Amino acid sequence: MKYGHLILEKKEYVFLKRILNLSGYSKDIETKKSLQKLSNELVDAEIVDNENMPDDVIRFNSMVTVSHGDWEKTIKVVIPQNKDLSLNKISILTPMGSALFGYAIGDIISWEFPGGTKQLKIIAVEQEFNYNGLDIVI
Repeated sequence: MKYGHLILEKKEYVFLKRILNLSGYSKDIETKKSLQKLSNELVDAEIVDNENMPDDVIRFNSMVTVSHGDWEKTIKVVIPQNKDLSLNKISILTPMGSALFGYAIGDIISWEFPGGTKQLKIIAVEQEFNYNGLDIVI
C-alpha cells in the first residue's frame, strides 16, 4: 500500500460513514461483506483536509483505471444516487467501489467479489471537480 493506510478527505469520510450506517441493511451477502471490510479499514484510515489530499488517491468522482490479469477497466466511483453502469459510474456501495476507495495509484488490493477473491492493481486515478458548473479533470 503506497501510503500504508487508506487516506480520506474529511467531509467525504463523514459522508461515507453515514452511507455505511444506512446501508447496513443490505440483503446481498457479498455487498455486506465488502462494506464491512471497508468499515474495518476506515478504523486506521488517515483523515485529511481537502488541501492535503493526495491527487492519486481514489475518492468520490475519481476516474480509476484498474487491472486484473488480462483485463483493464476504467470506472468512476460515485455516491449511490449517481450510479450509472452504462456510463461506468459505480456506487461506493458496490464491492468494486468499496474495494477501491481510499487507495492510490500502484496499490494492489485483494478483495472478495461475487466471483471470488481478486487482486486488483490501480493503474491510474484522475480527479474530477466541479467549479461553477464546469467539470474539470486533473
